[in-house]
Amino acid sequence: MTTKYLLSEDQIPRAWYNILADLRSPPAPVLHPGTKQPVTPDDLAPLFPMALIEQEMSPEREIAIPDAIRGALALWRPTPLHRAQRFERALGTRSHIYYKYEGVSPPGSHKPNTAVAQAYYNAQAGVRRLATETGAGQWGSSLAFAGALFGLKVTVYMVKVSYEQKPYRRSMMHAWGAEVFASPSDRTQAGRSILAKDPSSSGSLGMAISEAVEVVIGCHGGGSNFSGIALPFARDKLHGKEVRLLAAEPTSCPSLTKGRYAFDFGDTVGMTPLVKMFTLGHEFMPPSIHAGGLRYHGAAPLVSKLLDEKIIEAVAYPQRACFDAAVTFARSEGIIAAPETSHAIKAAIEEAKRADQEGRTRVILFNLSGHGHFDLGAYDAYFAGKLEDFDYPQEAVERSLRSLPAVAM
Repeated sequence: MTTKYLLSEDQIPRAWYNILADLRSPPAPVLHPGTKQPVTPDDLAPLFPMALIEQEMSPEREIAIPDAIRGALALWRPTPLHRAQRFERALGTRSHIYYKYEGVSPPGSHKPNTAVAQAYYNAQAGVRRLATETGAGQWGSSLAFAGALFGLKVTVYMVKVSYEQKPYRRSMMHAWGAEVFASPSDRTQAGRSILAKDPSSSGSLGMAISEAVEVVIGCHGGGSNFSGIALPFARDKLHGKEVRLLAAEPTSCPSLTKGRYAFDFGDTVGMTPLVKMFTLGHEFMPPSIHAGGLRYHGAAPLVSKLLDEKIIEAVAYPQRACFDAAVTFARSEGIIAAPETSHAIKAAIEEAKRADQEGRTRVILFNLSGHGHFDLGAYDAYFAGKLEDFDYPQEAVERSLRSLPAVAM
């Protein structure tokens, strides 16, 4: 029985898929944070190269990938698809479980797939330095790597709790020439205003985005992991194919399962454009869980729209159950997954159990978005029994949602 399904380099895609061409209705417009009116290309020009703005607004189903980007992607792509036979046996399931392994990239996650493209287009536009946010460090290390490939300086604002928990992610960024600061920091007005209110703030992705925007880059919201694996299948579902698409998130930061579908800022301070998304409110402060990349108040607008239209589903799990799942996976397949990915592993286990109870054999695919080699401190805390579960209460969500901006749309 085949374990790995491998493609050759000449099968690296020559075009990106754009789901906007297949949506039942267009997504809500992005609004200017000051005027609350739809943004124009001129509004976005200070943040993005025109090539990226054109892609953002393109109605075309396929967007050609420049050869220079395909050449950079060839350093690790195509990534392998694995049949998790040992994991299946450990679970005692009749279902077939597959995972797409993105931990083979130099930064060890799926995020350089887009970081390389964003660095390339910025370099082509004459940009010399990029500033960005990062949660657990996967995005920051990916942009640092991409910046090194295309000769760009990179500044990273890393959520403080992850900055302290994951020192070797910082070392990785430094190795590629990036500078890294704990967020909130005293380097920006946004950071200083947050620290003035709470000097001991552990930070959040929304706060780091506030600092990154104040220095010049468009940031990436939550949803890249799920979108990368699910959107091509969402097209199939929109065209009548029977397939379930499930997004797994932590109970401590339940934007999809407890959030509200509304216009909100992408950052904490309120500097970014307003997008319609499932949000817990931009002032939401998540607890210090070990899946730092999932500590964000909102979800990507396209993921949110698909959830609102019931094209996809969402489920939330506590972190100890996710680490249980990750350890089962590591002891069967050998791969130590990032804490973020452990939520997908947990969902795969639950779906396999459900299928067994129903007497069905299902084919289950999940995105193993990165390895956990820099997250062993979190595993140590798990083995020592020091991890705590946190189920964010609905009343706290309602309090946070009071900060939503008033939008007449």
